[in-house]
Amino acid sequence: MTNDLARWQFATTSIYHFLFVPVTIGLAFLVALLQTAWYRNEKPEYRRLTRFFGTLLLINVAVGVVSGLVQEFEFGMNWSAYSRFVGDVFGGPLAMEGLAAFFLESTFLGLWLFGWDRLPRRVHLSCIWLVAVGTILSAMFIMVANSWMQHPVGYVLNSHGQPELNNVGALFTNPTFLWGYVHVVLASLITGTLLMLAVSAWQIRNGRDVESFHHTARISVIILLPTILLTMFVGSELGVVEAKYQPVKIAAAEAQWNNCKPCSFSAFQIGGGKNDKTPSQIIPIPDLLSVLATNSFSGGVVGLNQLQKQDETKYGPGNYIPDVFIQYWSMRIMAYVASLIVLLALWGGWLLHKGRLDQSKWFLRLSMWAVLTPFVMNTAGWMLTENGRQPWIVQGLMKTIHANSPSVTSTDLWISIVVFVLAYTALGAADVLLMLRYARKGLGEDGHDAELRSGANSGATSIPALTY
Repeated sequence: MTNDLARWQFATTSIYHFLFVPVTIGLAFLVALLQTAWYRNEKPEYRRLTRFFGTLLLINVAVGVVSGLVQEFEFGMNWSAYSRFVGDVFGGPLAMEGLAAFFLESTFLGLWLFGWDRLPRRVHLSCIWLVAVGTILSAMFIMVANSWMQHPVGYVLNSHGQPELNNVGALFTNPTFLWGYVHVVLASLITGTLLMLAVSAWQIRNGRDVESFHHTARISVIILLPTILLTMFVGSELGVVEAKYQPVKIAAAEAQWNNCKPCSFSAFQIGGGKNDKTPSQIIPIPDLLSVLATNSFSGGVVGLNQLQKQDETKYGPGNYIPDVFIQYWSMRIMAYVASLIVLLALWGGWLLHKGRLDQSKWFLRLSMWAVLTPFVMNTAGWMLTENGRQPWIVQGLMKTIHANSPSVTSTDLWISIVVFVLAYTALGAADVLLMLRYARKGLGEDGHDAELRSGANSGATSIPALTY
């Protein structure tokens, strides 16, 4: 019971935190692109767009950081057995994330925020790019740690049976990390792009700064199509890697209980609950599971029953199959939502080619609601990844049931879960309200624009704000 509650608590904070992470990574990159455009052409609308979307970035970072800090404490408080067992390996990437990536991101975000009209333009532009780099580095170190839990590498077991890191390079060349990290960064860019597209669509539909927001809508569409296609390709290759190192994860994603070769992929199924090994699979797509798992139309997939017997022989008695229902539907929700994003991107690309992006009321309306899709897709992807590792917290080395803190009681966990849910609900509501409030504001005019006009009206030949 205590272990289950600890898992629920960490799942709650992790899912909540990961709502903000992709927005930060994606939006930081897009804001940097906008400021680069302003730096190159000095058009005032790009400056206003940079500050407009920069405000949304700052709101997201302010709320998201709080939820991330909680997770750091949970490792020591609720998962002390895990922390003691893997501290020599797991602690390194987390320390690098905090000491290097997070401080890089936060320091230069502050310089960027307060450096408008104070720092030289090139230095100020460098600040937002360093923020974008910091977000990507932060994701890298977290993914290094998580990928090690999925596929442990670069370690030896000491005399106490605990893993000790003996090859740092192996952590950063772990196949699970390489494909998983690229997948996360691309998904984050999709999230930021769809957020920018949704805000731009709302502004265009309401006739506010249409010409300016046409630029961001255009940028969003141009970035979205290749990014979502590349994301789906990388996700497919990640599935091949996981089929090699975590075959039970892939078999569970299709509810494949027995060996198959070649293997079909069902569009959906009826049944397939906890103890249902014979669900009715609807619209099987021939050979697709073989392609996803092996990159071959004739590849074979080991069934869950056979994998269970193999693990019992290797690790002893126990249940080594994750929740198949969660695996099956997480896979499909992620894939189907990604397919909808592809269709939206194709539609937007066609409208952009025809010069009708601003006139299509249905595209603009659907683009506003499409902002929800990456959050659904990202959450389903993480559930697929983390649930598929169970019952292991570190694949093959430590089971989740042995990882929690023995001194923490069920009462402690219930209280903390209730407090976290209430606090996160309030923070989430505040974030949504603030984002909506600022997203609905027009670009307006900042002090820089007023100074430009004042200088022009007075016949000035130089503008102080442009000479830094």
